Amino acid sequence: MNETIETILKHRSIRHFKNEPLTEEQIRTIVSSAQAASTSSYIQAYTIIGVMDRAKKKKLAELAGPQSYVEENGHFFVFCADLYRHEKIGEWENADVIPTLESTEKFMVALIDASLAAQNASIAAESMGLGICYIGGIRNDLESVSELLELPDRVIPLFGLAVGLPEGSSDVKPRLPLEAIYHEDSYQRDEGSMKEELDRYDETISSYYHARTAGKRSDRWTEQMANMLSGKKRLYMKEFIEKKGFNKR
Repeated sequence: MNETIETILKHRSIRHFKNEPLTEEQIRTIVSSAQAASTSSYIQAYTIIGVMDRAKKKKLAELAGPQSYVEENGHFFVFCADLYRHEKIGEWENADVIPTLESTEKFMVALIDASLAAQNASIAAESMGLGICYIGGIRNDLESVSELLELPDRVIPLFGLAVGLPEGSSDVKPRLPLEAIYHEDSYQRDEGSMKEELDRYDETISSYYHARTAGKRSDRWTEQMANMLSGKKRLYMKEFIEKKGFNKR
């Protein structure tokens, strides 16, 4: 155990922030930490947009939910998969890069690169005493988000990251048991064991919600997942990413 691991294990989403903007030094430190993340073949296929304009933050908050903490935080980052600069490199270096940029492989590289960078940024922010909350809600309407942020083709906004000084605190939400996540040598497909692990986890989660809400909520994790996955949501995504020049081959 060390300070870094303690920071990671204490993670919780923060949705209420003090009205205090991050300093320039804090922003640069968070972005520099994001850049220090591993990147496939040194491609660095992402861009981070810090949204400071109040009107733009307000609009993003509306598109994401509405979610007030998208507007009210110390700083709001949008992490984007970005192959636009690589297209330009192809033009400048007189190289035919388009088939590769349109491949599913490079789509995955850009998603993974951006996600690794974001997690580095999150850990850096939390180590500085700041709170964070990932915002997947911006994917409700990526066309509008792209227009708002003036994103060119081959750039896709993936998620936001609200960062700031926490206003209050929240409990660490229990994760799946390690045995459910970590398998050795091969995927463990015994359905009986899986069901037992999930049943135990359901009891943990139900108790967590019951205590957190003074008895107003006690739903199970498997119940949540079944309800969520039964709904049809953001089915425009395939068409949008192909229109942006990704995942076409």
